[in-house]
This record gives sequence, structure tokens and C-alpha cells, in this order.
Amino acid sequence: MQADADSLDWATAWICATFTRALGPEEVFARYGADPGQARLLDRDAAWDLVSGEPDDGMVSLLRAGRIGEWAFCVEEDGGIGFGGEVLAELSRGTETYSVATTEGIDVFQYWRDGVCVEYFEPGMEHSRSEPFGPWWDQVEEALAAHDGEGAGMAPVVALVLEHLGITLDDAALAGPWPSLTLAEDDAPAASPGDTYSGEGPVPPGTVLDFGPASGLS
Repeated sequence: MQADADSLDWATAWICATFTRALGPEEVFARYGADPGQARLLDRDAAWDLVSGEPDDGMVSLLRAGRIGEWAFCVEEDGGIGFGGEVLAELSRGTETYSVATTEGIDVFQYWRDGVCVEYFEPGMEHSRSEPFGPWWDQVEEALAAHDGEGAGMAPVVALVLEHLGITLDDAALAGPWPSLTLAEDDAPAASPGDTYSGEGPVPPGTVLDFGPASGLS
């Protein structure tokens, strides 16, 4: 399957998208720290009405999630909860998660497996990589170089991940009805006192956040 960055306008602006194996949207919402019972099946336009109705007392993200084949996705537009280390550790517990984010001033690719950050980097900034180096750096750099100067944002990287996973989440698909809800940034998972990482922002590769016994990743 060849994913096409030109059909991913939703990934050209401020977005954060996560892709997690073998979860359903209800579990994804729960691991983000949201109440799955608050989700409503809404298309993209109707879902944005949820954000406009929120009080202006802090950052609120619109989360839209679903499952395609073996993979669950969660897309935030104009939000960045899904690239925080605590959320990704929880999302990937007992499974694996890819995260692609572009926010104001930072683009990030991350791959997590069972609560551990396996690969993290900011495209174009080789110093942001930490050993052991993973396989995604070269692929991401090549994908972005192929669209250099086109204002494609992180759409080429999302296309690369979608192709790897063998699923389609283009503009037409995302515009349709999916479970949707809002989540205040303050309600997202935060590091517990026992976590091995006490800094802020994305977690460096190799970091383990302990959420209890692993659930048997095969």
C-alpha cells in the first residue's frame, strides 16, 4: 500500500497523531486520561463544535479516535497531548505506539514499545537523536526531502507511518464520523513519583515509565 502525502492535508498544520496496535478507541481515550463514555460519533465538522463550546480556561484538545485493521489511531488537531512521554508510555503499555507531532516550533517522531521510548528525534536535527539509533531517521529524512518547499508539514511522515502499518487515514476518511471528545491538557496522564523520568517534554529513548507489570507483549 502506497500512502500519499498529498491526500493528508490534515497533517500539514498543528497536529499530533498516535497509532497503537491492538487497542480500540475506548481504551485509547482511557489511556489518554479521557472518559470514553463522553465520546460521541461525529464527523470532523461537527466534532469541532465540541471545542468551540469549551470554556476558555486552559488548553483543550479535540481527540478523534478509531480503529482501522489492527491499529487504533488518535488524531489531535491544534493540540499536543499525544507526544508527551507519560501519555505515550501509557498508550504503549503491553503494545506499541507511533507518534507524529508538529506543534509551534517543534516537529517530533517517536516510537514506543511497552512503556519504553525506543526511538525519538526531531526531523532535521540530528543532535536530537539518542543512541542506540533506530531505523526511522533515514526514512523520515528522505520522505521530508522529497516534499521540501511544498509546505507539507509532517504529512510525508504520517504517510510513511501509514504505509508501514498498511492502513489508510486520508482526508476523506478522517472527515467521516469517528468517536470524538475533548480533553483538557491538565487531565492528561502525568508522571507518578515512581517514574524514572522527572523532566518535562518528550522522554528520551530508553526511558522506562513504570505502570506496573507488563501485559505480555509478543
